[in-house]
Amino acid sequence: MTIVVTGATGHLGRAVVESLLDRGVPAASILATGRNAEKLAELGVPTRAASYDDPPGLRAAFDGADRVLFVSGSEVGQRIPQHRNVVDAAKAAGVGRVVYTSAPKADTSDMLLVTEHRETEKLLRDSGLPTTFLRNGWYLENYDLDDALARGVFGASGDGRISIAPRTDYAEAAAAALLLDDPAPVYELGGESVTLAELAAEVARQSGRDVPYTDMSVEDYRRLLLDAGLPEDAATVFSDIHRAAGEGALEVEGADLERLLGRPATPLATAVKLALG
Repeated sequence: MTIVVTGATGHLGRAVVESLLDRGVPAASILATGRNAEKLAELGVPTRAASYDDPPGLRAAFDGADRVLFVSGSEVGQRIPQHRNVVDAAKAAGVGRVVYTSAPKADTSDMLLVTEHRETEKLLRDSGLPTTFLRNGWYLENYDLDDALARGVFGASGDGRISIAPRTDYAEAAAAALLLDDPAPVYELGGESVTLAELAAEVARQSGRDVPYTDMSVEDYRRLLLDAGLPEDAATVFSDIHRAAGEGALEVEGADLERLLGRPATPLATAVKLALG
C-alpha cells in the first residue's frame, strides 16, 4: 500500500509521517510531499516537491497512491482554489481514498474559519472519491504558553469549553485512519474540554507563576489583536473563533479521537507539561 502525505514539511504532516513509521509502515510505502525539498529530505522516506499551486506536480505525486492524507492548506482565503487542485489531481490519479484534515462541526458551524473547510468537504463529496473527514479539534499548540507566562491569557470565549489535544494526538489519529480498511466517513476529534480560564490555571499550577485569564468582548479582543500587529482579516477570523468557542463550537462530544488512538486522549495536564518542557 502506498500512502502520500501532503504538507509533510509542516508540523502536522511531519508528525503523521513519524507516526506511520512508528506503526510499522515501511518507509518505502510513504511518499512525503511539500514545498521545501530540503525539509522533505529530513523525513527519511521517499519525497516529492509539490505545492497546492502545482497541479501537474500533485498529479504526479498522487499517481499510484492507495491513500492520500490531504492536510488542509494554511493560506486562508486561498484554500478553495488550492484545495480544488488537490481534489482534481487525486481524482485524475484514481486515488483509493482521501483523508482530509477538516475543522470541528464543519457541516453546521457558523465560524468563519470553517467556511473553506465546509466547501472543501463538498468538493471531495462531489468528486466521487472515497473520503474520510478528520474534523480536528483545537491544538494545544494554538496557544503560546510562553506568552501566557509573560502576560497572561486573553480571550473572548467566556465559559465556552474547548476540546484541546496536542498536535501529536491528531497526527496519530490521522495515521490510524489512513491504515483502516473501512474507516468512517467523518470523525469529530477533540481532547479534554476546558475553558480558557482552566487552561490558564493549569499553566499557572505547573509553572508556579501567576497566569490570569482576562475575558473580553469579541470586539475588544479583535482590537487587541490589531494592536498586536495582526492584519485586519486575521484579527477578524481569530476573534470570531473566540466568539464561536463561547457558543460551544469548539467543544467536541463523543470519543472518536480515543477510538482512533486506541487509548485516551492526552490529558491537558500532561500536554501542558510537555509544552512547558
